[in-house]
Amino acid sequence: MAYQSLQEIIEAGARENIPFWKVILLDDMNERSVTMEDSLQTMEKMWRAMVEASEAYDGNQLSRSGLVGKTGAQMETYRKNGTPLCGDFMAKVIAQALQMGESNACMKRIVAAPTAGACGVLPAVLLPLYQEEKVTDDQVIEALYVSAGIGQVIASRAFIAGAAGGCQAEIGSASAMAAGALVHLRGGDSHRICQAAAMALKNLLGLVCDPVAGLVEVPCVKRNVIGAVNALSCTDMALAGITSRIPPDQVIDAMKEIGESMHVSLRETGEGGVANTPAAKAIRENLGM
Repeated sequence: MAYQSLQEIIEAGARENIPFWKVILLDDMNERSVTMEDSLQTMEKMWRAMVEASEAYDGNQLSRSGLVGKTGAQMETYRKNGTPLCGDFMAKVIAQALQMGESNACMKRIVAAPTAGACGVLPAVLLPLYQEEKVTDDQVIEALYVSAGIGQVIASRAFIAGAAGGCQAEIGSASAMAAGALVHLRGGDSHRICQAAAMALKNLLGLVCDPVAGLVEVPCVKRNVIGAVNALSCTDMALAGITSRIPPDQVIDAMKEIGESMHVSLRETGEGGVANTPAAKAIRENLGM
């Protein structure tokens, strides 16, 4: 990717008088030496894969370990028959995040966005809007370019892997990508896109990666919910004109610093955090791991 900062993307868009998403589209065309049609078709396949992954969710299936499964269906039942405190739309987002995370744990086909462990965040905020016919396929594809640009900058300046920087690098990055995508879909400009991404990432700084028994299941699946809900709140703040006091690129740099400072037990080794609790140790022993 030609851009090493979100500020560079903003400046490129202003210089060429094009939106954030198109800056990333043109960069993809240049980097992979493909036509605009080829690039758009590739992104459309990503979107189709997200839709198909949602449609393929099995609410009766448990992961091989038995640690996760069925909660996405539980949440959907509660949304339909109960009175969610957070409202119907947010309940849909929560259910979708759980379902996608469980599908990953059950070895179903998902889209890593930016990683498999964080695969539920982006579709959780996009699919409910799409299903309610508030956005079109073309608009979602544009939003995916926005999220890709944010993710690529984070990967370049810091990291997106839990083993490198903790869960802040996975769920945090996914939340930033989702927030930026949502701002675009709601008509926000490049500045507000980056402000939303900065606030979303900042809110999750320090989040450790502590998978129980070393599996991307507990607490990973439910953290997808937090990433999605965080993205929604940061989107609304950015659209209201609220900004991050710390510039977006500096927030990314801070995430890198924090990740590098984390003890190895908190970076996907399954040796610290909730993975080191008595309950987690008992689970690991029962699984023979």
